[in-house]
Amino acid sequence: MRPLIYIYIMNKGTVKFFNESKGFGFIKDADSTKEYFVHSNGLKDSIRENDEVTFDLEEGRKGLNAVNVRIA
Repeated sequence: MRPLIYIYIMNKGTVKFFNESKGFGFIKDADSTKEYFVHSNGLKDSIRENDEVTFDLEEGRKGLNAVNVRIA
């Protein structure tokens, strides 16, 4: 029996909007037209509008949220 090999691809995108005082914004996926909500709790680095970032996706209350967001 062969061991399982997992290939993990980090999502890439651009910060479309981020309101630092309210702690949330949106990231546009680089490979599609989808946009994902991001909350300040999901940030690993400080982000600003137009920053290129990498992120994971996690199911939230209202759909997928960007988490583990880092500057690319």
